[in-house]
Amino acid sequence: MSTVASAPDSAAGPSSHPSVHPSSHPSDDPSVRTVRVPYDELLRFTTDVFVAHQLPPDRARSAAEALCYGDAAGMESHGLVNLSRLYLPLLAEGRADPLAEPAVVADRGAAVLVDAGNALGLWQAGAAMELAAERAERFGIGLVSVRRATHFGCAGHHAARVTGRGMVGLLASNCGRQRIARPPGGAVALLGTNPWSVAAPAGELPPYVLDMSTTAVPTGRVRAAARAGRSIPEGWLADEDGRPVTDPAAFDRGEAHLLWLGSGSGAEFKGFGLGLMVEVLAALLPGAGLGPEPAALDGDGGPTGRDDDIGLFALAIAPATLRDPDQLAADARTLFGTVLDCPPAGDQAGPVVYPGWHEARRTAEARRDGVPLAAPLLAELAAVAEQFGVRPVAVEVAE
Repeated sequence: MSTVASAPDSAAGPSSHPSVHPSSHPSDDPSVRTVRVPYDELLRFTTDVFVAHQLPPDRARSAAEALCYGDAAGMESHGLVNLSRLYLPLLAEGRADPLAEPAVVADRGAAVLVDAGNALGLWQAGAAMELAAERAERFGIGLVSVRRATHFGCAGHHAARVTGRGMVGLLASNCGRQRIARPPGGAVALLGTNPWSVAAPAGELPPYVLDMSTTAVPTGRVRAAARAGRSIPEGWLADEDGRPVTDPAAFDRGEAHLLWLGSGSGAEFKGFGLGLMVEVLAALLPGAGLGPEPAALDGDGGPTGRDDDIGLFALAIAPATLRDPDQLAADARTLFGTVLDCPPAGDQAGPVVYPGWHEARRTAEARRDGVPLAAPLLAELAAVAEQFGVRPVAVEVAE
């Protein structure tokens, strides 16, 4: 029987290494009551909602897995909170086509260009990574370049799909013609948050999964803090005079703009440079909508444009085509195991870990004990179920 309970403070790690404490994320807010929902039930509900919006069942299931991953892995800003805020409006407005049939525009064997036809990105990104993996099995490397895509949720979820095949995955996305962040020293916004992810197998350890925006944080985290009434750290937002802003609601009020990764330390050109890198790989390469184009220069400093015609860059690499697979796996265990064995410094709480470790632990816990959802979000999902005639999420309260 599933229960209504707050998430525990810690849980056993997914390997023989010591248990690890989760890093801070929105569900850690003690003022928000958390409800544990069985993973399979949440996946069933989300799939049903997408089917009700005309997605074929297999696509709906894949999209649901991508969206539920955000909550299961502790990245609530990219989870089901976006069902009614982002994905259902995209479908309702016709900006995402549930029945789109992506077309191959060019096929060069190891490199493929795809026109997604505005397919729902939660499904399309995974399909692109799978195609890249199929080509990597044949050629050692597979590149799938996609235009006319839409939002895909957590980049890491899609990039990590290929790690089970012993491959390295890389997924990057621009934000189409939506401009959110200004270049360092610039007066108008030119680029989106331009996320990217790299994933690699780590033997019997959880896969390495780096999933990051090139801005200091994605806008979803800013808005999540605003909804929760929490302040944010300096370095996320700044006002017109460059002063730090710690009120997250100032962003949507137009009183603050988003900063780049490295801002505050004089290293903002690193984040901006990575953002441009993603724009080149994900948009310039396939011919998707560009953030930096002349229309952007008419902006007033705030966000402009719409996130249509998003570009994706999906790359799969099969290292075992170049060297002995057993030695490769042993080297991966050595690499990531050594990171986990690094002694913590000073009063550091918990062991040293690598990107993807916490997410794997949380996902395993969510599949075992239920996905932690904030009670207000569960109420939103109940309203969605009623609106679209879908069986609501079943939550049984412990005696």
